[in-house]
Amino acid sequence: MRNAPRISKPLILVAAVALVPLLATGADEADVTGTWTMNVETGMGSGSPTFTLTQDGDTITGTYKGFFGEAPVTGTISGDEVALSIEVSAQGQDLKVDYVGTVDRDTMSGKVVFGEYGEGTFEGTRKQPDEE
Repeated sequence: MRNAPRISKPLILVAAVALVPLLATGADEADVTGTWTMNVETGMGSGSPTFTLTQDGDTITGTYKGFFGEAPVTGTISGDEVALSIEVSAQGQDLKVDYVGTVDRDTMSGKVVFGEYGEGTFEGTRKQPDEE
């Protein structure tokens, strides 16, 4: 049986460092920073709230403006999966509204849950700078 050629440790290190950019494709994760118009559909009707979002790493903050007035937005993003939450007062009741979906460049879509009061779907479009 022949001996396999020996590979030097520096060569292995160079190969590993060269692979890092290929493995770090997560750096190209979606960025939701900007102003979004969400079209929400529920069994009780529809609406078009606006979300102004800022992303810092996997953390999202911003502002909601819509049927429930104005409220702060918190959220997270992992790859193309996004989760946004607002807490509002609806008819004297505190209500947490969760948007969970996926992002594809300037669009996002998914499910919206109005606490224990029901759910619906949403589709969002990011406004382009010349539209703001």
